[in-house]
Parts: sequence; structure tokens; C-alpha cells
Amino acid sequence: MSTVERISVLRTAFGQEVELIGEDGQTELLRVVAEFRLGASDYAGLQSEAMRKSDEVAFFRVLTSGSEPTLESIEDEDEWEAVAEAFDDLWFDGDQQP
Repeated sequence: MSTVERISVLRTAFGQEVELIGEDGQTELLRVVAEFRLGASDYAGLQSEAMRKSDEVAFFRVLTSGSEPTLESIEDEDEWEAVAEAFDDLWFDGDQQP
């Protein structure tokens, strides 16, 4: 299993929230719940107000090749499961929340 390391790429660039544009063209404000590096990749757990109420988190890969970080959907099920497990490890490790 890869080591999980806390990072702060999105928060440094955008603050506590990021605005995403959905497939329908509508924008949605998502809170940055956690950012972490797993292996050689960076990930973020994001949450809308509706998702928070149902205790859901959306995971994205964070890419930093341009001037601002960008988010990419995680399509691979095994990768998504590894990211979700790493998030749980961070979330439930000690008293500090990500």
C-alpha cells in the first residue's frame, strides 16, 4: 500500500471552495474536504452542500501541469477504491480532520 501524504494544492490556488462546471453547463460550488498524495498522484475529496447532508464525497485527481491546478474524474474503479480508502484513513486518523 502506498503512503498517504496531506497536501494543499487546491486550497493554495483557490481557497476552501472550488467552482466546477457540470455537463449541463451549470456551475456548482464544492468545498475542499481533503487533499492528499497517494503514490505518485494527487487527489482531492470535494463536497457540495447537498453531498454534505448525505455524507457523500466526490473524488478527483488533481493535475498541476499548467499555471493552475485542474481536476480530472477518476474513471478506473480500482483507483477510485484506493483513493476512497486513503481518504478514510486520513479522515479517521486521529482527531484532526483533513
